[in-house]
Amino acid sequence: MMRAALFLLLWPAVLQAGPRFQDVSADLPVAHVYDGGWEHFVGGGVAVFDCNGDALPEFLAAGGENPARLFVNRGGMAFVLGNGIPQLDGVTGAYPLDIDSDGLLDLAVLRVGPNLLLKGMGDCRFEDRTTEWGFDPGDRWSTAFSATWEPGQDWPTLAVGNYVDRSDPAGPFEACDANTLHRPDGTGYATPILLEPGFCALSILFSDRMLTGRADLRVSNDRHYYVRGGSEQMWRMEPLALMGPEEGWQPISIWGMGIASRDLNGDRLPEVVLTSMGDQLMLIAQPDGSYRGAPYDIGTYAQRPHVGDDGRPATGWHAEFADVDNDGRDDLFIAKGNVDQMPTNAMRDPNNLLMQGPDGRFTEASVEAGVATVERARGASLADFDGDGRLDLVVVNRRAPLELYRNVTSDTGNWLALEPRQAGPNGFAVGAFLEVETPGGVTHLREITVGGGHVGGQAGPQHFGLGPDTAAKVRVRWPDGGVSDWVGVEANRRLSLWRDGAGLDLR
Repeated sequence: MMRAALFLLLWPAVLQAGPRFQDVSADLPVAHVYDGGWEHFVGGGVAVFDCNGDALPEFLAAGGENPARLFVNRGGMAFVLGNGIPQLDGVTGAYPLDIDSDGLLDLAVLRVGPNLLLKGMGDCRFEDRTTEWGFDPGDRWSTAFSATWEPGQDWPTLAVGNYVDRSDPAGPFEACDANTLHRPDGTGYATPILLEPGFCALSILFSDRMLTGRADLRVSNDRHYYVRGGSEQMWRMEPLALMGPEEGWQPISIWGMGIASRDLNGDRLPEVVLTSMGDQLMLIAQPDGSYRGAPYDIGTYAQRPHVGDDGRPATGWHAEFADVDNDGRDDLFIAKGNVDQMPTNAMRDPNNLLMQGPDGRFTEASVEAGVATVERARGASLADFDGDGRLDLVVVNRRAPLELYRNVTSDTGNWLALEPRQAGPNGFAVGAFLEVETPGGVTHLREITVGGGHVGGQAGPQHFGLGPDTAAKVRVRWPDGGVSDWVGVEANRRLSLWRDGAGLDLR
């Protein structure tokens, strides 16, 4: 045990090379741009998911005033345009999930205008089932989404975050729209519940943040338009109510644009990063349900551009935790970019790739990695597009072409890609917790969620870097509270973990 612990301590020093990415954007079939006027200053999300069952993820990129496009993965980082999806205009973003629990991933598509629910038909074909499923699409400016399966329900509860009320003649300032909660009613959806007051949401996330078996809804809001009287919000689902200080909720006011959640310190409570203008806010979860700001020297605040001479505040959008070099520590990517021509903020605002060190602090590596571009980035995703065990990167830009990067980092650690599955409703086990324990005694806890980010997310295997470890133990805490036995697995494998009583059927 001592020798293994010593090796784990020394192993990071062996990795002399930092992360490296190869820009393969020129190989895409089209230069895709998220564009449009004021209503598309925000948005620009990307949904990542496997829609044809070949274990290689596709992605749907929002287009704003341009059509949204589905890029179908042909392997080796080669993509073609998918033609099995309806024409999608005015799209701000999308999220994949299996709404009807048929084993095929569907899409919740957010728009400036009526939203859509698209049913996955297999082979990357989709049909509009918005009306058939009884979903009220609204006619709002939708910019955030999350979903959860509430106890006893066969269909997911869907939450939609909305931005400025375009119909308010006194707007746009102090004219934030209400958010909507869509609860299932049999095989469809009941009349939506208004979540009021709304404060111009740009990211929302259902999360069982206290491991109570109950998901709360975090709402990150943009103070630019609510101006005063607003804050970040947390909704309790049962009974439905906004949380307050008596429940440990501490309202803060930021230009909230994106949410990333991950347990970073091993206490089984997920930390949160909230993107904003200026400071990108890291909050450390506390046992009583409250949060405290991370110390400044943690290295994630990223409040100004890290290259160039523009000292104005940065603007963060999508944030995502992921282990880019498979060293067993989650890193953090933040998409950056000016709203449009906002003079108070940096115009040339590079993305951040913040690598976590053994001491829990983060160090900027985007320049050496080759991803520090200064376009107006919005949505992004880290996913293994070529199936080699290293996470690649896609970035959607406003008024500039989408970027696709292949992870070519050398001497990476070992890894696992794990996807909990179960028969019946909620087959992709949204709300489950994955635990991975390494021989060195490190335990990773990962919640399966739908939502967060900036108007986009992904569905599929959860990626775990293992560092030097060649095996691990895994178990699943299922959404209904059942816990599987520990099962040993070898590293460098992609596995579906099917629920089998107290066991796991590895496929």
